[in-house]
Amino acid sequence: MKKTRRSEAVVFKPYAQGQLQLPTDLEELIPEKHVVRVVDAAIERIDLRRLMSRYKGGGTSSYHPRMMLKVLVYAYTQRLYSSRQIAKALRENVYFMWLSGNSRPDFRTLNRFRGEVMKGILGDVFASVLELLVEAGYVRLEAYFVDGTKLEANANRYGWVWAKSTRHYKGRLQEKVRALLQEVERVNEAEDEAYGESDLEEVGEASQLDSEELERKMGELNERLEGEGKDKKLARAVKKLKTDYLPRLKKYEEQERKLGGRSSYAKSDPEATFMQMKDGGLGRSSLRPAYNVQVGTEGQFVVGYSVHQRAGDQGCLIPHLDQLKERLGRLPGKVVADAAYGTEENYAYLEREGLGNYVKYREFGREQHSRREGNARDAFRFEESTNTFICRAGRRLDYVRTRPYISENGYHSQRRDYACRDCAGCSHRSGCTRGVTNRTLQISFELQAMKQRARENLLSPEGVSLRARRGVEVESVFGRWKQNWGFRRFLLRGQQKVSIELGLLGLAHNLSKVSAGTKLVS
Repeated sequence: MKKTRRSEAVVFKPYAQGQLQLPTDLEELIPEKHVVRVVDAAIERIDLRRLMSRYKGGGTSSYHPRMMLKVLVYAYTQRLYSSRQIAKALRENVYFMWLSGNSRPDFRTLNRFRGEVMKGILGDVFASVLELLVEAGYVRLEAYFVDGTKLEANANRYGWVWAKSTRHYKGRLQEKVRALLQEVERVNEAEDEAYGESDLEEVGEASQLDSEELERKMGELNERLEGEGKDKKLARAVKKLKTDYLPRLKKYEEQERKLGGRSSYAKSDPEATFMQMKDGGLGRSSLRPAYNVQVGTEGQFVVGYSVHQRAGDQGCLIPHLDQLKERLGRLPGKVVADAAYGTEENYAYLEREGLGNYVKYREFGREQHSRREGNARDAFRFEESTNTFICRAGRRLDYVRTRPYISENGYHSQRRDYACRDCAGCSHRSGCTRGVTNRTLQISFELQAMKQRARENLLSPEGVSLRARRGVEVESVFGRWKQNWGFRRFLLRGQQKVSIELGLLGLAHNLSKVSAGTKLVS
């Protein structure tokens, strides 16, 4: 007969709410090598006098700025970017409670500190923390790997202003204003003597007719209306100018001011530009308001960062390095970048600053393969004695002219134009040019000399090593921010505030990398 097992009493672990338990100090709950301790130690060691000077005193007491900075940097290491989420963590998370000393600023206070108080300050904070990394041996400021990525702005994707549209509608409006003024203008004998057969200045075709000029003309028409009595046609014209044309003209002028030479801006964040953004790994792209973020690294530590409104990377390198030099007081010894930065302007800057040039140019990749494309410039041989180029078919491209060239940043250089006399019947024509006319060539000999020096650096043993590292340096940082930390869109609006967010992200990244060691922990 089978024996039944005797039931045993169930035993639970002690559970008593409200009972005083040890430890009572939150310090004992924080692991020794936790990233929160690294953040705390780093911010404690830097000079924050400039940040302290933002507080004028008087009135109610303020939360300590050192505590606020620690909380923000640590929050970014934990993928907490919203001020409401950070405020919630200060009430519920043991690590935030310990770091803040149980201070609980609300989300408005956190948001104001990040977006307003930290303006113009975070760059100094970043540089101070970077000095600690240099002292600890994490960063040596030798090789500087720079690359760019686009991060979406906190703006409506469907509210935009395009420069072409603004110019078009403003031009049409100016024509309407001129036509209306010409219709009501009564040219008298005095005007004939002053102007002859030419148009009045304020309505002439050469005039740009801005809002100030239109307001002045409206004042003259109002005086005439008062002097001549009731003139219905003139009264209707003045009303049309005042209620319709003038407000619209002012609107277009304001749009041009906000554009500042850009192709577009977002209505909800006028400092953001519409750029082509990749849609994940789907191989598609879409036009969205964004900022071009430039980041420089060494050993995958963020050494420099900057935010730009232009979509192309080539015009961002010099402003980025200038900002880095201002922040650190010096530049790294070598600059390593991909072919997007290989321009004459950038090469000239690197030589002027005495930096090692390991920046690719557009043709560098093709040059490393045995089969070269027929339209590559190196397929043409230069004959200095006759100042002509000779193509692979043996035909000559004669010198045409030398013309000035000015880049987007205002860099002045020269380009020489060469043209072939006759490409008819050439067997290489289809691979040399797609145009219907003869082959032309525009070249800068100064740029060719710079490319040669860059080529020698890139093909040297050190250059090969740096090129191998370049692919994993900055891209690893971007991958961590976007994929691991989920930071794909800024929360704040405006270039200056966006730069603060990017600086906090860079600080969080650097201190997270240090958290595996104890060199910064006091």
